Amino acid sequence: MKMIDELFGRPKCLIGVAHLMPLPGSPGWGGSMKEVVDRAVSDARILEAAGFDGMILENFGDAPFARGFAGRGAVAGMASVGACVADAVELPLGINVLRSDGRSAVAIAAAVGARFIRVNVHVGAAVTDQGIIEGDAMATMLDVRNMIPGLAVFADVFVKHAVPLSGGTMEQAAADAVRRGGAAALIVTGAATGAPASQSELERVKAAVPEAPVLVGSGVTVDTISRILRAADGIIIGSAVMSDGRAGGPVDRDRALAIVGASRTA
Repeated sequence: MKMIDELFGRPKCLIGVAHLMPLPGSPGWGGSMKEVVDRAVSDARILEAAGFDGMILENFGDAPFARGFAGRGAVAGMASVGACVADAVELPLGINVLRSDGRSAVAIAAAVGARFIRVNVHVGAAVTDQGIIEGDAMATMLDVRNMIPGLAVFADVFVKHAVPLSGGTMEQAAADAVRRGGAAALIVTGAATGAPASQSELERVKAAVPEAPVLVGSGVTVDTISRILRAADGIIIGSAVMSDGRAGGPVDRDRALAIVGASRTA
Protein backbone atom coordinates (compact mmCIF):
# COMPACT_ATOMS: atom_id res chain seq x y z
CA MET A 1 0.00 0.00 0.00
CA LYS A 2 1.28 3.45 -0.95
CA MET A 3 0.53 5.01 2.46
CA ILE A 4 2.44 2.29 4.31
CA ASP A 5 5.40 2.63 1.94
CA GLU A 6 5.49 6.41 2.38
CA LEU A 7 5.28 6.19 6.17
CA PHE A 8 7.56 3.24 6.89
CA GLY A 9 9.76 2.89 3.81
CA ARG A 10 8.51 -0.51 2.71
CA PRO A 11 5.20 -1.83 1.28
CA LYS A 12 4.45 -3.95 4.35
CA CYS A 13 5.37 -2.73 7.81
CA LEU A 14 6.43 -4.29 11.09
CA ILE A 15 5.53 -2.06 14.05
CA GLY A 16 6.77 -2.82 17.54
CA VAL A 17 5.03 -1.73 20.73
CA ALA A 18 6.56 -0.31 23.89
CA HIS A 19 4.23 -0.89 26.84
CA LEU A 20 4.97 2.02 29.15
CA MET A 21 5.29 1.56 32.88
CA PRO A 22 2.57 3.28 34.98
CA LEU A 23 2.42 7.03 34.45
CA PRO A 24 1.57 9.84 36.90
CA GLY A 25 -2.05 9.71 38.01
CA SER A 26 -2.51 6.00 37.32
CA PRO A 27 -3.20 3.47 40.09
CA GLY A 28 0.20 1.85 39.63
CA TRP A 29 2.32 5.00 39.38
CA GLY A 30 5.67 4.33 41.04
CA GLY A 31 6.93 7.90 41.39
CA SER A 32 9.90 7.88 38.99
CA MET A 33 9.57 9.29 35.47
CA LYS A 34 13.25 8.52 34.92
CA GLU A 35 12.52 4.83 35.30
CA VAL A 36 9.62 5.06 32.84
CA VAL A 37 11.69 7.00 30.30
CA ASP A 38 14.77 4.79 30.60
CA ARG A 39 12.82 1.62 29.88
CA ALA A 40 10.91 3.16 26.98
CA VAL A 41 14.12 4.42 25.38
CA SER A 42 15.74 1.02 25.86
CA ASP A 43 12.72 -0.66 24.23
CA ALA A 44 12.86 1.77 21.31
CA ARG A 45 16.56 1.23 20.71
CA ILE A 46 16.15 -2.53 20.74
CA LEU A 47 13.27 -2.36 18.24
CA GLU A 48 15.24 -0.06 15.94
CA ALA A 49 18.41 -2.16 16.12
CA ALA A 50 16.42 -5.33 15.41
CA GLY A 51 15.05 -3.85 12.19
CA PHE A 52 11.47 -2.84 12.99
CA ASP A 53 9.91 -0.29 10.64
CA GLY A 54 8.11 1.75 13.31
CA MET A 55 6.93 1.68 16.90
CA ILE A 56 4.00 2.64 19.09
CA LEU A 57 4.11 4.01 22.62
CA GLU A 58 1.14 2.74 24.64
CA ASN A 59 0.25 3.51 28.27
CA PHE A 60 -0.39 -0.16 29.00
CA GLY A 61 0.83 0.15 32.58
CA ASP A 62 -1.97 2.59 33.45
CA ALA A 63 -4.63 -0.14 33.88
CA PRO A 64 -7.40 0.06 34.88
CA PHE A 65 -7.85 2.46 31.99
CA ALA A 66 -10.05 5.53 31.78
CA ARG A 67 -13.17 5.30 29.63
CA GLY A 68 -12.72 8.78 28.16
CA PHE A 69 -10.00 11.34 28.87
CA ALA A 70 -6.92 9.46 30.06
CA GLY A 71 -5.95 12.24 32.49
CA ARG A 72 -3.39 15.02 32.72
CA GLY A 73 -0.76 12.71 34.15
CA ALA A 74 -1.03 10.28 31.24
CA VAL A 75 -0.86 13.05 28.65
CA ALA A 76 2.10 14.81 30.29
CA GLY A 77 3.85 11.52 30.94
CA MET A 78 3.44 10.21 27.39
CA ALA A 79 4.61 13.53 25.94
CA SER A 80 7.70 13.42 28.16
CA VAL A 81 8.48 9.83 27.21
CA GLY A 82 7.68 10.42 23.55
CA ALA A 83 10.07 13.36 23.29
CA CYS A 84 12.90 11.27 24.74
CA VAL A 85 12.14 8.33 22.45
CA ALA A 86 11.96 10.61 19.41
CA ASP A 87 15.43 11.94 20.27
CA ALA A 88 16.83 8.44 20.77
CA VAL A 89 15.69 6.68 17.59
CA GLU A 90 14.68 7.49 14.03
CA LEU A 91 11.76 5.06 13.79
CA PRO A 92 8.39 6.53 12.75
CA LEU A 93 6.61 6.93 16.07
CA GLY A 94 2.98 6.17 16.90
CA ILE A 95 0.88 6.96 19.97
CA ASN A 96 -1.96 4.93 21.50
CA VAL A 97 -3.65 6.42 24.58
CA LEU A 98 -5.74 3.78 26.31
CA ARG A 99 -8.50 3.08 26.45
CA SER A 100 -9.50 5.06 23.38
CA ASP A 101 -8.42 8.66 23.90
CA GLY A 102 -7.80 9.71 20.32
CA ARG A 103 -7.80 13.43 21.07
CA SER A 104 -5.03 13.12 23.66
CA ALA A 105 -3.09 10.93 21.24
CA VAL A 106 -3.27 13.69 18.63
CA ALA A 107 -2.01 16.28 21.11
CA ILE A 108 0.87 14.07 22.22
CA ALA A 109 1.74 13.30 18.59
CA ALA A 110 1.87 17.01 17.82
CA ALA A 111 4.16 17.63 20.79
CA VAL A 112 6.65 14.86 19.98
CA GLY A 113 6.46 14.68 16.18
CA ALA A 114 4.78 11.29 15.97
CA ARG A 115 3.62 10.15 12.54
CA PHE A 116 0.53 8.12 13.41
CA ILE A 117 -1.87 7.27 16.22
CA ARG A 118 -4.00 4.25 17.05
CA VAL A 119 -7.61 4.72 18.14
CA ASN A 120 -9.43 1.67 19.51
CA VAL A 121 -12.98 2.99 19.00
CA HIS A 122 -12.85 5.64 16.27
CA VAL A 123 -16.44 5.31 15.06
CA GLY A 124 -19.50 3.64 16.57
CA ALA A 125 -19.59 2.44 20.17
CA ALA A 126 -18.47 -0.62 22.11
CA VAL A 127 -19.08 -2.28 25.45
CA THR A 128 -15.70 -2.74 27.12
CA ASP A 129 -14.25 -3.50 30.53
CA GLN A 130 -14.29 0.29 31.07
CA GLY A 131 -17.99 0.51 30.21
CA ILE A 132 -19.45 1.93 27.02
CA ILE A 133 -16.94 3.76 24.83
CA GLU A 134 -18.19 5.97 22.03
CA GLY A 135 -16.09 6.95 19.04
CA ASP A 136 -15.57 10.64 18.30
CA ALA A 137 -14.08 10.69 14.84
CA MET A 138 -15.13 14.27 14.15
CA ALA A 139 -13.33 15.70 17.19
CA THR A 140 -10.24 13.58 16.55
CA MET A 141 -9.98 14.56 12.89
CA LEU A 142 -10.53 18.25 13.68
CA ASP A 143 -7.67 18.03 16.17
CA VAL A 144 -5.52 16.41 13.49
CA ARG A 145 -6.28 19.27 11.10
CA ASN A 146 -5.64 21.93 13.73
CA MET A 147 -2.59 20.47 15.48
CA ILE A 148 -0.69 18.13 13.17
CA PRO A 149 -2.00 17.93 9.59
CA GLY A 150 -0.95 14.74 7.86
CA LEU A 151 -1.02 12.61 11.02
CA ALA A 152 -2.31 9.14 10.09
CA VAL A 153 -5.11 7.63 12.18
CA PHE A 154 -5.01 3.84 12.48
CA ALA A 155 -8.46 2.66 13.61
CA ASP A 156 -9.37 -0.69 15.11
CA VAL A 157 -12.30 -2.62 13.66
CA PHE A 158 -14.28 -4.46 16.37
CA VAL A 159 -11.37 -4.02 18.75
CA LYS A 160 -10.21 -6.60 21.30
CA HIS A 161 -11.61 -6.59 24.85
CA ALA A 162 -14.84 -5.12 23.48
CA VAL A 163 -18.19 -5.96 21.93
CA PRO A 164 -19.64 -3.55 19.35
CA LEU A 165 -22.97 -2.00 20.27
CA SER A 166 -24.15 -1.66 16.68
CA GLY A 167 -25.94 -4.43 14.90
CA GLY A 168 -23.82 -3.83 11.81
CA THR A 169 -21.21 -6.05 10.25
CA MET A 170 -17.46 -5.87 10.48
CA GLU A 171 -17.39 -4.85 6.83
CA GLN A 172 -19.67 -1.88 7.49
CA ALA A 173 -17.69 -0.83 10.53
CA ALA A 174 -14.48 -0.91 8.49
CA ALA A 175 -16.01 1.13 5.69
CA ASP A 176 -17.39 3.69 8.16
CA ALA A 177 -14.02 4.11 9.87
CA VAL A 178 -12.34 5.01 6.58
CA ARG A 179 -15.02 6.62 4.44
CA ARG A 180 -16.94 8.45 7.16
CA GLY A 181 -14.35 8.62 9.95
CA GLY A 182 -11.27 9.57 7.95
CA ALA A 183 -9.04 6.72 9.16
CA ALA A 184 -5.94 6.11 7.07
CA ALA A 185 -5.52 2.46 8.03
CA LEU A 186 -7.47 -0.30 9.79
CA ILE A 187 -6.46 -2.80 12.48
CA VAL A 188 -7.91 -6.27 13.02
CA THR A 189 -7.33 -8.01 16.37
CA GLY A 190 -8.28 -11.13 18.25
CA ALA A 191 -10.65 -11.10 21.22
CA ALA A 192 -7.98 -10.11 23.76
CA THR A 193 -4.36 -9.00 24.14
CA GLY A 194 -2.18 -11.73 22.69
CA ALA A 195 -5.12 -13.53 21.04
CA PRO A 196 -4.68 -14.27 17.33
CA ALA A 197 -6.76 -12.38 14.81
CA SER A 198 -9.06 -14.34 12.53
CA GLN A 199 -7.74 -14.88 9.02
CA SER A 200 -11.27 -14.74 7.66
CA GLU A 201 -11.96 -11.42 9.41
CA LEU A 202 -8.75 -9.98 8.00
CA GLU A 203 -9.82 -11.03 4.50
CA ARG A 204 -13.32 -9.63 5.00
CA VAL A 205 -12.03 -6.23 6.06
CA LYS A 206 -9.54 -6.07 3.19
CA ALA A 207 -12.26 -6.94 0.69
CA ALA A 208 -14.68 -4.39 2.16
CA VAL A 209 -12.21 -1.46 2.08
CA PRO A 210 -9.62 -2.23 -0.60
CA GLU A 211 -8.35 1.34 -0.63
CA ALA A 212 -7.06 1.21 2.97
CA PRO A 213 -4.15 -0.74 4.47
CA VAL A 214 -5.22 -3.41 6.96
CA LEU A 215 -2.89 -4.43 9.78
CA VAL A 216 -3.09 -7.27 12.29
CA GLY A 217 -2.83 -5.96 15.84
CA SER A 218 -2.69 -8.93 18.20
CA GLY A 219 -1.59 -12.51 18.66
CA VAL A 220 1.20 -12.64 16.09
CA THR A 221 4.13 -14.93 16.97
CA VAL A 222 7.42 -15.89 15.38
CA ASP A 223 5.71 -19.01 14.04
CA THR A 224 2.79 -17.22 12.40
CA ILE A 225 4.20 -13.86 11.30
CA SER A 226 5.32 -14.92 7.83
CA ARG A 227 1.90 -16.35 6.93
CA ILE A 228 0.00 -13.38 8.36
CA LEU A 229 2.21 -10.79 6.69
CA ARG A 230 1.51 -12.34 3.30
CA ALA A 231 -2.18 -11.46 3.78
CA ALA A 232 -1.93 -8.23 5.84
CA ASP A 233 -0.38 -4.88 4.96
CA GLY A 234 1.43 -4.74 8.28
CA ILE A 235 1.66 -6.11 11.78
CA ILE A 236 1.61 -4.43 15.18
CA ILE A 237 3.38 -6.68 17.64
CA GLY A 238 3.75 -6.28 21.39
CA SER A 239 3.61 -9.33 23.64
CA ALA A 240 5.70 -11.57 21.39
CA VAL A 241 8.73 -9.26 21.59
CA MET A 242 8.53 -8.73 25.34
CA SER A 243 10.27 -10.63 28.12
CA ASP A 244 8.78 -14.13 28.43
CA GLY A 245 6.27 -13.17 25.73
CA ARG A 246 4.10 -11.36 28.27
CA ALA A 247 2.36 -8.03 27.73
CA GLY A 248 3.64 -5.17 29.86
CA GLY A 249 7.23 -6.31 30.05
CA PRO A 250 10.39 -4.81 28.57
CA VAL A 251 11.26 -5.57 24.95
CA ASP A 252 13.58 -8.58 24.67
CA ARG A 253 16.42 -8.25 22.16
CA ASP A 254 16.46 -11.91 21.09
CA ARG A 255 12.70 -12.03 20.65
CA ALA A 256 12.73 -8.84 18.59
CA LEU A 257 15.47 -10.18 16.32
CA ALA A 258 13.61 -13.46 15.87
CA ILE A 259 10.39 -11.68 14.91
CA VAL A 260 12.14 -9.49 12.33
CA GLY A 261 13.99 -12.47 10.89
CA ALA A 262 10.78 -14.46 10.52
CA SER A 263 8.93 -11.49 8.99
CA ARG A 264 11.44 -11.10 6.18
CA THR A 265 10.51 -14.50 4.75
CA ALA A 266 6.96 -13.33 3.95
